[in-house]
Amino acid sequence: MSEHRRKPPQSRGRRAAAPSGRRAAPPPQREESGGSGHRRATASSAAEGTGRRSRRRPEPPPKKRFIDYPRAQHTGARRWLPSWKQILGSAILFMGLLVGLIGIAYAMVDIPDPNKAAQSQKNVYYWADGSEMVVAGGGEYNRQIIPFNEIPTDMVDSVVAAENATFWEDPGVDLKGIARAVVNMAQGGDTQSGSTITQQYVKNMYLDQSQTLSRKFKELLISVKVASDVPKEEIMAGYLNTAYFGRGAYGIQAAARAYYDKDAKDLDANECAYLTTLLKGADLYDTSGGTGGAERAAANTERATNQWVTVLDRRVAVGSMKPEERAEYTEFPMPQDLAPSTDLAGQIGYLKELADSYLINNDDIDVDADKLASGGYSIHTTFDQDMVNQMETAVQQVIDDNLDPENREQDEHVQFGGAAVVPGDGAVVAIYGGHNYLEHFLNNANNAGAQVGSTFKPFVLAAAMRDGVRDPEKPADQPDKDRTPISPESIYSSEDQMQILDYTGEVWYGENPETGELEDWKQANFEGGEEGDITIRRAMEISSNSPFVQLGMDVGPATVAQAAEDAGLLPSSLGPADDSVPSFALGVSTPGPIRMATAYATFAASGEQADPYFVTHAELEGVTVYEHENKTERHFEANVADNVTDVLVNVVTGEQGSGRKVQALGRPVAAKTGTTDNNASAWFVGYTKQLSTAIGMWRFPDSEDIAPEDRRFMSMFGTAGMEKITGGSLPADAWLGFMKEATKDDPIEDFPKPGKIGEVHRGNGTEPEQPDPPVVEDTEETEEADVDEEQEEERDEETETPPADPDPDPTDSCQPGDPTCSNDSSGSQGGDNAGSGLPGGANAGNEGASNGDEGADSGADAGADAGSGDTDSAGNANNGDSGSPGWWSGGTG
Repeated sequence: MSEHRRKPPQSRGRRAAAPSGRRAAPPPQREESGGSGHRRATASSAAEGTGRRSRRRPEPPPKKRFIDYPRAQHTGARRWLPSWKQILGSAILFMGLLVGLIGIAYAMVDIPDPNKAAQSQKNVYYWADGSEMVVAGGGEYNRQIIPFNEIPTDMVDSVVAAENATFWEDPGVDLKGIARAVVNMAQGGDTQSGSTITQQYVKNMYLDQSQTLSRKFKELLISVKVASDVPKEEIMAGYLNTAYFGRGAYGIQAAARAYYDKDAKDLDANECAYLTTLLKGADLYDTSGGTGGAERAAANTERATNQWVTVLDRRVAVGSMKPEERAEYTEFPMPQDLAPSTDLAGQIGYLKELADSYLINNDDIDVDADKLASGGYSIHTTFDQDMVNQMETAVQQVIDDNLDPENREQDEHVQFGGAAVVPGDGAVVAIYGGHNYLEHFLNNANNAGAQVGSTFKPFVLAAAMRDGVRDPEKPADQPDKDRTPISPESIYSSEDQMQILDYTGEVWYGENPETGELEDWKQANFEGGEEGDITIRRAMEISSNSPFVQLGMDVGPATVAQAAEDAGLLPSSLGPADDSVPSFALGVSTPGPIRMATAYATFAASGEQADPYFVTHAELEGVTVYEHENKTERHFEANVADNVTDVLVNVVTGEQGSGRKVQALGRPVAAKTGTTDNNASAWFVGYTKQLSTAIGMWRFPDSEDIAPEDRRFMSMFGTAGMEKITGGSLPADAWLGFMKEATKDDPIEDFPKPGKIGEVHRGNGTEPEQPDPPVVEDTEETEEADVDEEQEEERDEETETPPADPDPDPTDSCQPGDPTCSNDSSGSQGGDNAGSGLPGGANAGNEGASNGDEGADSGADAGADAGSGDTDSAGNANNGDSGSPGWWSGGTG
């Protein structure tokens, strides 16, 4: 064979075997490196001792990465695209981490303390009939928290049907609901929050209203926590107590009052359905227009009506209302008009303050200023809305008709105060505190500043009949057994500028505070009037001062003060009451209208005294914290109180009575007028069987332009264009205007007829009692003289109707003991009824004469000197012909 013959081809990838005849080496291994895809031969070691070149050692395979990213087997863009395994793994990892983080957060989160704003509540004040008067005090928000059992089932079912049908079963959050809300909004549907009732409760109670992811995440966590730890009923109650319903009302109770003026527990299914619509956006469904006002009222009403239908239909759909019941609700429950419930203007502020003070200052009530300031109280008052309005109207009418402060200086700073109290109960049903609480903050109805003048005299009389006058032979401080209770027919001097005696009959002396010298006291009467010795009954009728000052000294000012306190006045308002203050009987005390009406109510109730009160009951979050219990105390026997009433009736029915103006009321009235020194104040206090009312009037500057130390009571001389203001003038007008309206529906009832009481006593300073003329007994029988009947009749006529002298002589008087004496004065006959009147018929003919003051005084004087006689059951003699009223005309001090 030729040596140039062709060599056989070598195996691909192999080397030819060595001619040495040895076994060929194994082929080198191939491996991929770097993702290049190229084959790489590995050098094999050359056989030891051969002459062939050496081969490279093969490289070890690279380690496999846990996460093959970027992907080693791919190049270009595919190298950076994760595989499905990587995507799935990442998702699982993320979910695992998320669940873990949520679990850690859930374990770490605690239910926070409620927001102060969520617990902030107002106090709600109610009229006597249960209607809402005002929302005031307490916290910033108008809210009254009530327990779940006071929330109507219809309200709960309506809210669940409209807001969160799965509320009773869900874990506090509803992921499907959230997703559904997102889809609905994406499709252009109504905006929905996707929040459950629990989430909304959490947001209202624990969080703020910010729209952030962090707040929403916190809301979800706390909602789940709350749902697992808090009963569903508590969650529902919390939600409905914190939700905003519009009109400034937070919570279902405030909403029920704002829209339907009733408590939440009294709402029906129809009303509940409407209130539920407000939870979707109160400003859009408030029928008053919300913040848009009247312009949006119609649109809001239409929108609310449609949503109201939806709520009722949803209740049927979820099974909380039967179709038959649903069919009953066809008329939209239109709410009341929007009314500002926090307005303290007019009398409301005064009423609210009286209720607050009563709760705070009453030791039997566990309410203090701090608790009241925290809010949440439902306070039911005694105030009658109609009567409060009637009193305000009556006073304002008097002001409008008589006062002109812009053109008459004397009309500036005139103020009124008033109060009406129920006898035998003490409920204060009406007050007049001032023209406007927002402008005049001092409550005049409770103002213990203005002296009450002669309206204090009934307490002097009550003390004289109950406790009696003192024995002049014994020490000043005497027990009842040493005293002598007296009759209203007792005699006292009405002398003007009468020198006052102490109870022993000695001239009273007191130290002059300016000079330090001892001086006596001479008591003046109104406009200098006097009638000589008169009964206490008569002195009350014409409001004569001298008799009551002397009677007060005979009884003792301290005893009079005790009687006033027993009737209902506060000791702190009475001032000094001892024998050093003879004027105490004339009303230097300053009780205020509420207490004066209360004290007179004691006489109207035949001696049963009841303290005034302003609150019938109060509740805190549905729990009663106070309920008034009627308590009365008998401080006067019925006969004592009824005799006081009987004497005060004369003030109204008497032709010279200082209170005769109120006869126009057309029903039995007992009353007293009062006017103070320098005409600083004037009063009219009176009562029927059903109502006791006090009206006071005074001038007092309360302008901030005047320094407090310069503010003092001012004279009312010239006020209203009158010479002076008396209790029988403008105060009586206001009293009458109010009582006509306040009592028009009351039955007309007479006062109890009093029995005889006490002894007829002649007070210190009176003239000695004239003895009766001796009775001459005939010892021989005489024949009766034939008397011509016509002559007898003529004589009777002359005796009954003596001629009146147009020019009276004030010096003429009848002689003591002459029963047939007639006085030729313009006053009516003085001695004509000497046998049946007070000494000489003191009341006979004193009703005045055609010539006014002179005739009145002349007739009275003539009768006073004409002997003594017995009185009738009322203590009055028959009056003669009346003319013009005398010095007591127009009321008196």
